[in-house]
Parts: sequence; structure tokens; C-alpha cells
Amino acid sequence: MFSKSDFRGIVNSMGLVFGDIGTSPIYTLTVIFLLTRPTEIHVIGVLSLIIWTLITLVTVEYAWLAMSLGKKGEGGTIVLKELLVPLLKSGRNVALITLLAYIGTSFLVGDGVITPAISILSAVEGLRIIPAFQDIGQEAIMLIAGIIAVALFSIQNKGTEKIAWVFGPIMILWFISIAFSGIVSIFYTPVILKAINPYYAIRFLMDNGLTGFFVLSEVILCATGGEALYADMGHLGREPILKAWKFVFVALALNYLGQGAFLIRNPDSRNVLFEMINQQAHLVYVPFLILSIIATIIASQAMISGVFSIVYQGITTRIIPMLKIDYTSGELQSQIYISAVNWLLLISVLFMIFEFRDSHRLAAAYGLAVTGTMSITGLMMTLIFYFKKMPVKSFVSLLVTGIDIVFLLSNTYKIPHGGYWSIVIAAIIFSLILIYTSGQKRLYELMKPLKINNFLEQYKQVYASENKISGTALFFSRDITKIPQYISHIMFDNNIIYEDNIFISIVRCESPFGVKSSFTKELAKGLRVFEISMGYMEIIDVVQILKDKGIHEKTIFYGIEDIFTNNLIWRVFSVIKKLSPSFVQFYRLPTDELHGVMTRFEM
Repeated sequence: MFSKSDFRGIVNSMGLVFGDIGTSPIYTLTVIFLLTRPTEIHVIGVLSLIIWTLITLVTVEYAWLAMSLGKKGEGGTIVLKELLVPLLKSGRNVALITLLAYIGTSFLVGDGVITPAISILSAVEGLRIIPAFQDIGQEAIMLIAGIIAVALFSIQNKGTEKIAWVFGPIMILWFISIAFSGIVSIFYTPVILKAINPYYAIRFLMDNGLTGFFVLSEVILCATGGEALYADMGHLGREPILKAWKFVFVALALNYLGQGAFLIRNPDSRNVLFEMINQQAHLVYVPFLILSIIATIIASQAMISGVFSIVYQGITTRIIPMLKIDYTSGELQSQIYISAVNWLLLISVLFMIFEFRDSHRLAAAYGLAVTGTMSITGLMMTLIFYFKKMPVKSFVSLLVTGIDIVFLLSNTYKIPHGGYWSIVIAAIIFSLILIYTSGQKRLYELMKPLKINNFLEQYKQVYASENKISGTALFFSRDITKIPQYISHIMFDNNIIYEDNIFISIVRCESPFGVKSSFTKELAKGLRVFEISMGYMEIIDVVQILKDKGIHEKTIFYGIEDIFTNNLIWRVFSVIKKLSPSFVQFYRLPTDELHGVMTRFEM
């Protein structure tokens, strides 16, 4: 049925993609029935909402529509922006879509803070079902969850490659366990199967009015992590993720139906999944609890890796400042570790655990970021399908976006109950992106680069008349038609000219992957251009590329900007520039050959 590589891809998908959505059954139903009474008709209605949310928002929006877009490896709101911008004619529309992409990216990072906190807390709370731990205090639960979070973030710099191969099999065991427990429970209360009919979802919303609308804000918890199908497409490819989703969807649907059946029989249940397992098979409860904690750690790991990936996309598309990146795998270039992001995430996760104390209260803050991202994804996809003249997909995408917006509006109810933290985190990220991109634009205007023709005129005179230093000098320049000031300072003000001068230009291309490098032209005697063209999700080794092309440099020159300002926003920009590694540190160029040339700018 599957080839060996197909099977490996499906197993890897289980561990890397479906951890978050796969652990949602731990808390989703428990939280929903804090808002509404667990009568039989309510339980069937809520279960119908859950199943059809998984169908519309995950299967249709992500598995079908989003994953049909683009080439191998594309995923996330930044990627949708890259696909959509070339299709837009108006500059104002481009600015609006760019802004939406920034908001979507900010929301995703906000989601990355809450996911590990709620997943780990809700699993550890399952300890209370064990008689010996039934009186355990919330402080002890929080402490255990905090220790697990610290341990998880502390091993990130070692790389997950060594343990990633066990993630898939553990998650398969998790999905089989929850599917089997669901089937057993359905067997005792088959009436729950009515929930497959969407009529009961619509009826629940019609009968419950405003309460039903607010219940939607908790129903969305079943689909959190659905965006990972699209975002992780680059690591695993489209087919393995789609094949794995069929299995995951069935396992989730069976478990949710089983939990609903259990709730009809036990309306006083306070922790539905764990109480159901404990009642079905008391002897295997402790192993299941351990499995659930491991599954939540895997879900958190997937989210951390996802945030690293989003930040890296932001760096290469120049909306996020350069950060120190470590490559944790000799085999997989996509395995990266960003120290600053890792420790900020840990501090934020610990803050969430100790601020909200239990998973029920944390669920009151969860969902706003997710529905915000889903709505932006839906809107951008609708426009892409419209401009590409794909009317069926455009129409379906518009309908799904409408559903996303309904979920988003229902989640506004969470704002005073802690949902404001999602907005606060996203607002901080969004502000930093805006300050950085605006600052870079303003700085570029102040740099007044020399036009290539004027530069070459002066260069030829200096090269012909001055004594030349033996060897090769490298100069980094983003755009060869406009020469940065620091190169003029070196060559014309200080008369430093090497026998062989090479302009290195790193160009980001529209596709996500692929690296090409070559000498493109000889501008003048002793002056050549070497261009490295890279996909915006590609991680490159500049030093190795230069070596492979036979470039053995003596010196590497680069520009440093010193910003002087009294403006508060530009001061923040100046601090960001000072704290972020320079271009040469980011690409890990040999320090003994580097010479930075400082230019002062007043903003």
C-alpha cells in the first residue's frame, strides 16, 4: 500500500506535524463543558461542531486548499505573502497584504508561547486521577510542568535530530491508544454517532444563541496545530503529511466521539479523557498518563521547531533582525537552534504556567492567536486563487474564511479572561517587525549608495594609479547596481585596492529552496561579481560555497552602521541593530579575515 519512503515520511509526520492537534483531546471537551451543561443533546451538538471544525478548518483549509499552493517546502503566512505580492498591481494592496503577513507571523509566535504551557499543564493534571496523588496541590502541578518545560528548552541546542526518530512511533502509539479507547466508549453509548450529522451542530448553535456562539471559542481548541500541516510541508513534503492526516483525523474523531459517549454516561466528569481511560482500564492508566506527558512534550517540541522556522523565514525575508543561528545537524540543514528565541520562549511559557495556574484558565486565553492566523491564511489564499483564476477553490476558500472569522469573533469573548496575553505577545512581535522594517528602509535612504557607473569611473582611475595589495578582497553588497558607502570609503578615501576585488551578492529568489552560485560578470579589471542565489527557506554555508568555487580570500570587508538619533522609535531600532549579530556573524565568516568599516548615520 505504501512504499518504504512513504511509510518513513508518514511516521515522521506523526512526530513533527501532528503533536499539537493530536494532544488537543486532553483538554478540549473538559474546557467546553465548563461553559455548557453536558446533557445528551448538548454533548451530541458539541461533538458535531468538533468533527465539522476538523473537516472544514483542517481538512479543507489546510490539507486541501493551503497545501495545493506553491512548490515543495512552502508554508506559513510569509510564504503566502511571497506568492500573493507578485499577483497584486497596486502598491497600496501590497502594503496591506505585507501588513497582514506581519500580523499572521506575530500571532503564530504568540501561539508558540501558549501551546507548550497548556499541553504540558493539562497532561500533568492527569496525576490527580491516581488515588495517591488526588490531593496534590496546584503549586506542585505547576512546579512539575515548569520543570518539564525547562528540561525541554534546555536540550534544544543539542538538536532534536538524535531523538526525532522516536517521536513518530510514540505519536502512532498515542493515536492508536486514544482511537481504541474511543471505540470502546462508543460501543456502550452508540447514540453519540448522531454527531457525524452536521444538523446537530447547526441545531446546537441555533438553540443556544449567545452561549452557543461563545462555545465556538473553545471548540476551536480541537483544531489548534492544524496550521502545522502547511507550515511543515517543507521538511516532509505534501504527500506524507496528507496520508498521515487521514489516519490522525480518524483517531481524533473516534476519541472525541468516545469522550462524548463517556460524558453522556458520566455528566459529572471533570477531566474527561483521563477519567475515561481510568474507568476503562485502571491498570494501564499510569502508562497512559506517562504516554500523554511524552506526547505533550513532542507537541511542544514541534511548536518550538516551528517558531525557529518562522523566525528564520522572517530573517531571510528581512522582516526580522539577524539572530545568532546554530546548526544542530550535520545531515539536516533545516535543523536550527536560535538561542535568543529559545530562552525568550521559555521565559514566556513559564510566565504563562505561573500566571494562569491551571489548564482551564489557560484555555480561556488560547484560540485567539490561532483563529487570527487562520483568518489571515484564508483571506490570502482566497486572493491567490482569485488572481490565479481558480473559481471553485476561490469560492470554497471564501466560505472557509467566513467560518474562520466567525471563530475569531467568538474568541473575542476571551480577551478579558486572559486572551489579551495573545494580543500583547503578538503586538510586541508586530511592533518590533514594523520598527525594524521601517528602520531598515530609512537607513537605506540615508546610505546614499553610489550608482555603478559613477563608482566604476572612479574605480578604474584608482586601480590604474594606486599600488595594489596582493591577494583577493571580498566586499558584500546586496544590489550590485548601487554600491554601499563603505566600499567607496575603503577604495577611494583610504586608497585600499587589492589585485583581485570580488563583490559578493546574496540574492533571495522567489522559490523556497535551491542554491546557485557563480561569477556573473567582470565589471572592470580586477573587479568581479560573484552572486549566490538562495531560496528564502534555504540555510547556506557561504564559506563552503566560496571554497567550492576556488575563492581564497585574504580579507573580507563589510559595513557597520552607527546610528545617532533623538527619536524614540529610531532609538529602539538602533538598539535592535546593536543587539543583533552583523551580516558576517550570521553567515559565520572567518573572523581573522574580517574588517568592519563604520559609517555614522543621523536618523
